[in-house]
Amino acid sequence: MSTATVDVIDLLAGIAPGTYLSEIRDKRPQARENAQKSYQALFEPEVPGNVTSLERYAIATFVAGLHRQPIVVEFYERNLRKLDQAGILGAVNREVANGSTEGPYGRYPQGPLTAEDQNGPDYRVSAESGSILGPRLSAALEHAHLLVFRPRDASAAALQKLLDAGWSTTDVVTLSQLVAFLSFQVRVIAGLRTLAAAHEQAVVEIERASVFTTVLASGGI
Repeated sequence: MSTATVDVIDLLAGIAPGTYLSEIRDKRPQARENAQKSYQALFEPEVPGNVTSLERYAIATFVAGLHRQPIVVEFYERNLRKLDQAGILGAVNREVANGSTEGPYGRYPQGPLTAEDQNGPDYRVSAESGSILGPRLSAALEHAHLLVFRPRDASAAALQKLLDAGWSTTDVVTLSQLVAFLSFQVRVIAGLRTLAAAHEQAVVEIERASVFTTVLASGGI
């Protein structure tokens, strides 16, 4: 079954039809529909353009890994594995480990916000991984890392690195959309899973209280 026929957020958040969380999402049908359409446009586009499916899933696996969301990583990793014939997945996983850090950090233009400047690593793809990923995908991972951890450092020079590596201006828009969507998706899924856990715990507590009340009413205590 194509993922186009499955609500990916429901799938990754473990939401079954008719459940508490499904009903919550049903209350915002347009938001639900738009999130699914965004996934389909980015990962199952009718007109892929110059950004290949392998590149899309490699970038998604990397970004999900940076966000430390194993369930989301596994989903995109599985799709990347189907397309990978050159060790790309192994290189991406190495770069997730190499690029793992805390953020956001970076420097604002000179002004009032410079008081919030934070130092952090200037991530670069390793030579070992770069020999497998190639210049184009290496540049994409470096730019994705910048957008995730130090967006305040985004600049014309950063975009020029992508252009120099073979990304067209249209490709760069697609890359930016991929990173933005993944950041949104992993946060929504993490939030829904937290709600699900809280709801399950609340149900357990209510059941315990009900049993206690029944026993107390029957004189069993």
